[in-house]
Amino acid sequence: MSGETNLWLIRHAPVDGPRGVIHAPDAPADLGDVAAFAALKAKLPTNAFAVCSPARRTRETAQQLRLDAVEDAAFREQDFGSWTGRRHDDLVAELGETYRRFWKSPASNRPPGGESFFDQIVRAQTGLAALPAGDVILVVHSGTVRAALAIALDLAPDSALRFVIDPLSLTRIDRLENGWRVVAVNQR
Repeated sequence: MSGETNLWLIRHAPVDGPRGVIHAPDAPADLGDVAAFAALKAKLPTNAFAVCSPARRTRETAQQLRLDAVEDAAFREQDFGSWTGRRHDDLVAELGETYRRFWKSPASNRPPGGESFFDQIVRAQTGLAALPAGDVILVVHSGTVRAALAIALDLAPDSALRFVIDPLSLTRIDRLENGWRVVAVNQR
């Protein structure tokens, strides 16, 4: 890798589905906020290399932004295993203290059949290392943006989970020759 990479990290549009659910990769995006899409598109560089996770909501968001994005599984959301597609309230009722214990240390705990946030950071680090120099737009998930911030700021995973990353927000970080620069986080 040589040269600077300017990363434009976009969290996908809100999920067009019920709230309080750990959404599966096939959950659609709510593309109705035309003004938010126009404002976001105006902030993006032209002719940038674009990447999205394989999830439907990131692909639809990228298409709405008129980006010809390449799918890369390194940037998918944290895998919640057997909890995917389930409501948080139902998991609390069914699993009780076991489910609550997971959320007391979500950075290192793994849901059944899933991965920890730390695992997601490792996966994202591999993806980031493979990106070319220049402007790169990533249409991804809140967890992916937090993972990139953990890498850029050399944060402990638990600390990176403190960032709020809203739907259709922009986070800007630059990969430099000898480190990282954080330009903006969660801009709307």
